[in-house]
Amino acid sequence: MKILYHHRTRSKDGQYVHIEEMIGALRELGHEVIVVAPPSGDDESFGSDGGLVARLKRHLPQFFYELMELAYSLLVYRRLSEAVKEHRPDCLYERYNLFLPAGVWIKKRYGLPMLLEINSPIFEERARYDGIALKALARWSQQYAWRNADAVLPVTEVLANIVASYGVERSRISVIHNGINARHFEHVPDTREAKAALGLQNRLVLGFTGFVRDWHGLDKVVDMIAKDPPQSERHLLVIGDGPARQALEKQARDLNVAHRVSFTGVIGRDQVARHVAAFDIALQPAVVPYASPLKLFEYLALGKAIVGPAQPNIEEILEDGRNAVLFDPNRPDGLPQAIGRLCEDGALRERMAANAARVIGEKQLTWQANAERVTALFSRLIPPMADA
Repeated sequence: MKILYHHRTRSKDGQYVHIEEMIGALRELGHEVIVVAPPSGDDESFGSDGGLVARLKRHLPQFFYELMELAYSLLVYRRLSEAVKEHRPDCLYERYNLFLPAGVWIKKRYGLPMLLEINSPIFEERARYDGIALKALARWSQQYAWRNADAVLPVTEVLANIVASYGVERSRISVIHNGINARHFEHVPDTREAKAALGLQNRLVLGFTGFVRDWHGLDKVVDMIAKDPPQSERHLLVIGDGPARQALEKQARDLNVAHRVSFTGVIGRDQVARHVAAFDIALQPAVVPYASPLKLFEYLALGKAIVGPAQPNIEEILEDGRNAVLFDPNRPDGLPQAIGRLCEDGALRERMAANAARVIGEKQLTWQANAERVTALFSRLIPPMADA
């Protein structure tokens, strides 16, 4: 099968991981994948925000930037059209973005079966956090893309409900959660070795990985550690960076627990699993209500005792008391209390970790399995002669 794969992502973050892994998994299944995308940004480090595009967004008037996004679709349409003529693909796979109708235009012109991967309701997300100047146009672009794809692939059931609210028939919605690449976890040290490599021997490591934001609530974890007796072994290890790091480091210094809080900063993707291996308790604190957080699947793959919020998108994967300890995100003391339960009960930690390790296999949460689901959907959409 020849798959034309289109996305508009430059930033090297979780989006980049998803794109790279899905393309790789499709190719491993023997499919030819033709990628149409912005310049890869190979000179940028993992965790970068997209370089020039991010700077333009910060400095241009909002309405002008949004018009530029829409105008970009004309360029994309031409590039996609050239790719169709050169490679004659069987189908189109697009990663949804706002102000991006080009994929639908190509589908309609060339009769290509189209799958649309949806990772967030970008109109609602940007309207809430960044603001949108051209709201009517933005909402139209989202509705146009969602309604005109042959099938849409939201990453959670919660997001599927949002998609359905735009008038997309349920029969055209297939939820495909994020996953892991099992090969990245084949040669990972055990917890003791991983701790030793980081100088955290004899510590009870509470770990978080990802882009650190204020609303994650890690300040509550620092406060909790500061209340421990001097002999406490609890240590917070944060793998990653982000806008909240400086404030957390200052908080730890002010509370005289800086020696019990560590930040790695941005590290290479190939090093993440070796660091997460050092966790005794993996933290999935606050998360947007429709997301499928990549860190969660890494925690599961490494068999970690997980603390997370009891909200529908997380409960699609985790079950409180079986493979995680979930807390009420509306309670200020919810996260510290859940962490406390696991810290004080070694048997509970072991049981949660053992059950967590089974979830990936039970639910088939791998990129390979996701690629197989995508292939099956395309096989039902592609006319018999096009598949021959």
